[in-house]
Amino acid sequence: MQTNLHPDIIATDVGKEADRILRACVHCGFCTATCPTYQVLGDELDGPRGRIYLIKEMLESGEADPSIRPHLDRCLTCRACETACPSGVEYGALIDIGRGFLQERVDAPRRRRWLTMALRTVVPRPRLFGLLLAVGQRVRRVLPNSIRAHVPPRQRLLPVTPVKSDSATRRVLVLDGCVQRAATPNVNRALENLLAMHDIEVVRAAGEGCCGALDYHLGEHEPGRARMRALIDQLLPHLDDVDAIVSTASGCGVTIKEYPAALRHDAEYLPRAERLAAACVDASELLAPLTFAAAPLRVACHTPCTLQHGQRLPGFEGILQAAGLTVVRVDESHLCCGSAGTYSILEPEMSSALRDRKRKALDVDAPDVVATANVGCQLHLDGGRVQVRHWLEILGEQVAQAEALLD
Repeated sequence: MQTNLHPDIIATDVGKEADRILRACVHCGFCTATCPTYQVLGDELDGPRGRIYLIKEMLESGEADPSIRPHLDRCLTCRACETACPSGVEYGALIDIGRGFLQERVDAPRRRRWLTMALRTVVPRPRLFGLLLAVGQRVRRVLPNSIRAHVPPRQRLLPVTPVKSDSATRRVLVLDGCVQRAATPNVNRALENLLAMHDIEVVRAAGEGCCGALDYHLGEHEPGRARMRALIDQLLPHLDDVDAIVSTASGCGVTIKEYPAALRHDAEYLPRAERLAAACVDASELLAPLTFAAAPLRVACHTPCTLQHGQRLPGFEGILQAAGLTVVRVDESHLCCGSAGTYSILEPEMSSALRDRKRKALDVDAPDVVATANVGCQLHLDGGRVQVRHWLEILGEQVAQAEALLD
């Protein structure tokens, strides 16, 4: 694609990056077939190719047109278009640049500003989020349906049998995350029990902060980078004592793995970001070489976009199959479920349409349960005919059942 970015923009590091990405696009349109919003709306401007043109025009003129905002806001940043793109266009980075440019120059509608402010205030603060969630869970039955859908029931905590340091063959640091530690705490507890079977010790980072994904993808790049630097400072001291940093929420995992890209112009933190990113693995990468025996169950797998398109990992289906579970057919497995972090709150209509479509695709072969790998997908998709759970919880439960039968 030929470009002519505004002189004031092309002179910046961000402008040079945007120009490089834009020039890689060859207008082929393969991306539109994989774009969830284009599939629903059929509007070129609500597909990757159309959004690329909008960002190009904005950066060439140097002016931010408010009419562009709805089209950029409707993007889920699922990055399915990147997987499909034969030219390797880094669309995720480009949409972040476009949103950041808009955020600095054009105010969002009032309702969106208030919602965004509330989300950025509450979600990255685990104690505050956990307190508000606990209150919501207590009054969940009387909440309006629109709010109740975002309040998961309280979980009864799984018992955990930790591995003693003197008997551990390996040691890993498992990230608690912001939402997951309050909403679905049994995910990490299930992982800890599974790792204990292989004498792998789990440790935590006291006071672990937010990975910065929420701020960054809402166009608040500097606050997002500040959270990234803070988490780097918290986790780096642990790297000499552990074999890996493990993420059980694929949204957090892909963000940390891409810290070097977000901090590439920060000479001080780039080497630290690279070291942390190299040490970070998804739980599926850690468990793939291990063996488990589980009681049978029919499972439909929803591999989150952050796992299949962001991290480009095969997912957890093979682990479940190797353990003895039956993985059933799923339609349109490449399409986003509509959760996309804060998207389900900021774009509820589109998010609900995509959720309903995904539920039908997951239910095509009548599974007993749906497995996923990200807390956002789990909470968003649950509530349909089939319960949606994290794959680690399912595997842990079925392994426990198999052991009980042997006893």
